[in-house]
Amino acid sequence: MVTAAANMKPAPAAPMTGEEKKVIFASSLGTVFEWYDFYLYGSLAVFIGKQFFSALDPTAQFIASLLAFAAGFIVRPFGALVFGRLGDMIGRKYTFLITILIMGLATFIVGVLPSYASIGVAAPIILVGLRILQGLALGGEYGGAATYVAEHAPHGRRGAYTAWIQTTATLGLFLSLMVILGVRTFLGEVAFADWGWCVPFIVSILLLAVSVYIRLSMNESPAFKKMKEEGKVSKAPLTESFGQWKNGKIVLLALFGLVMGQGVVWYTGQFYALFFLTSVLKVDSATANILIAVSLIIGTPFFVVFGTLSDRIGRKPIIMAGMLLAVLTYFPLFEALTGAANPELAKAQATAKITVKADPATCSFQGSPVAREVDFLSGCDIAKRSLTQNSASYANEVAPAGMPTTIKIGDKEITPPTAATLPGGHKFDEASTKAIGAFKKDVTEALKAAGYPAKAKPIDFMGGQWWTIVGILTILVLYVTMVYGPIAAMLVELFPTRIRYTSMSLPYHIGNGWFGGLLPSITFAMVAQNGNMYYGLWYPITIAAVCFVIGMLFVRDTKDVDIYARD
Repeated sequence: MVTAAANMKPAPAAPMTGEEKKVIFASSLGTVFEWYDFYLYGSLAVFIGKQFFSALDPTAQFIASLLAFAAGFIVRPFGALVFGRLGDMIGRKYTFLITILIMGLATFIVGVLPSYASIGVAAPIILVGLRILQGLALGGEYGGAATYVAEHAPHGRRGAYTAWIQTTATLGLFLSLMVILGVRTFLGEVAFADWGWCVPFIVSILLLAVSVYIRLSMNESPAFKKMKEEGKVSKAPLTESFGQWKNGKIVLLALFGLVMGQGVVWYTGQFYALFFLTSVLKVDSATANILIAVSLIIGTPFFVVFGTLSDRIGRKPIIMAGMLLAVLTYFPLFEALTGAANPELAKAQATAKITVKADPATCSFQGSPVAREVDFLSGCDIAKRSLTQNSASYANEVAPAGMPTTIKIGDKEITPPTAATLPGGHKFDEASTKAIGAFKKDVTEALKAAGYPAKAKPIDFMGGQWWTIVGILTILVLYVTMVYGPIAAMLVELFPTRIRYTSMSLPYHIGNGWFGGLLPSITFAMVAQNGNMYYGLWYPITIAAVCFVIGMLFVRDTKDVDIYARD
């Protein structure tokens, strides 16, 4: 139904009113808190792996902790369905008041949850359950906040207004990094690794109290109030959103032509960059957090810049340009990051390449989240596991069937042993334990002789190296701001008011929760299996490239759409 609002012209660039500022501040603050909660886990994945998955070897611990992190992303679309439906039926305000309570309480409980050493397998099970609750809550949060702000924004300025919501994920990440860094500095590394990692989770209960108080003072969205007064509230938003092709096809285009690519660019530019610095380049985690935080400070204002620009030139051109730049430059940017953050590693890779030559039939999948070191018995598996644990990037060569595996590090060639286990398969037998230990020692010495560093050297905070790293990270963040800054306004404008919360939430959370949220786990497993430290980048590059093509061909721009014209 087209109303008189359809003839509205874009509002002039007048200053925000006090009420509009309150709407943006209240929505953004609560959303910052939810993202803070969510990203604490990702930033502390290494410590959580040791506390809750201690039965696994270090590599499997990290993969398992990432998959537990990913569990929250996997359920986000289901949260979008549950809370999106509530938001379209009972209102925006009360729905995302519920979501923030669930998120905050689940985060607090993570901080007081006993470890695997205390309560055994119940610890990781409860942890995953809490992650699922967090994911469900976040699945209902974003759509509510974006819809709420957009429905308060003047026609023609939705990009600028909703861009403030887009800053919240980055600000939440920044806040989590700063709290972690502060606690870590105050307590020291030993105490932080032992119990101090819990503190950022526990203090979040204070942020929860403030956020709930502010949200209780908010008024309902004017668009929803008008629709409710006219008796036009949807009685079956799920059926209308996904059971009718006219809306269902827009949901599919939003997913595969917009948010799928936006999701992988977002997580590559912020989360994978942090994992790459700490887990691959072996940069001290405190230093890596500071580097990421500085790049976020520099880059975050560009969410609003690109959101505002999208009100003038359109949402689609900016989002598509961000995806294309990511596809074309990820490999050179991450290679430059290696050269800047760990130049000794970059030099060693150029002068002393590592090769694993093995019969493919003897090689298992290295990225298994439940595998223990004792599960890898062949020479190929033992060789690759050892190199992965040393964060050594290697190339694979095929050996003739039946030939033993060999590792070549520069000019030195090493033959790994094969192993056997004691009855029950829980431990290597004595001979295997000795042989594997000797082999690992040989690999470590060969890597050292070839110039491969055990960890990155300290970075001079006043030197050019530090600013080079920050510059590269800032470019990655700028790509994030391009794809993410205008996306909320575009998703809101794609759907009618009566099913907007439901319709926009599902594709957003599949794109960000599945394609984006699973990125750390998928890329880490890809690298562990292939051996090349850059191999995981093929995942975001492929997804963004496919999304770019679909978006360019089939998705229309929405900047001039009147969101009140279809209720």
